[in-house]
Amino acid sequence: MSIDVQQPRPYDIVGNTIQIGGVAGAAFEAGFSYRITEGHDEVTGHFMAGDGAGGHGQFQISVDVSGASFIRDRVFIEVFHVSAKDGSELDGVVVPVLLGAQIVPGYTTYLEHTVTFGETLWTIANQYYGNGSLYHRLVVANPTTIHNPNLIHPGDVIRVPRA
Repeated sequence: MSIDVQQPRPYDIVGNTIQIGGVAGAAFEAGFSYRITEGHDEVTGHFMAGDGAGGHGQFQISVDVSGASFIRDRVFIEVFHVSAKDGSELDGVVVPVLLGAQIVPGYTTYLEHTVTFGETLWTIANQYYGNGSLYHRLVVANPTTIHNPNLIHPGDVIRVPRA
């Protein structure tokens, strides 16, 4: 069996309802499991995928994580199937995502800001949050763009989480 998680992409910022979608199957109709975890708490569940003839089928599920006691801003979506033989987890796919509500209380969406000459994370945070000391929100929301908070470049596109 195979699993291809196409949504969310690695390091997407997600809300309290996470949409997980992709293609899975290679069985008449197969049962798959998911786990969303950050090492402290987890949300789990199951879904079916397949085309009824041994092929692959699309899947899309919505998972409400608002009741989880996540303490970290990064969680991992794990999708796998369980062996009928011994109960082991097989063909697992892991996608790291960022929890918007852990970055900005009341998170709803993010804006994209293109860095201009002379800007710093402090000035960008001050522009959007009214407080430059909240620049750490920008660092957390952009793990693949901001490697050093003291070094951003004109033309960088920074995600700005919003409530």
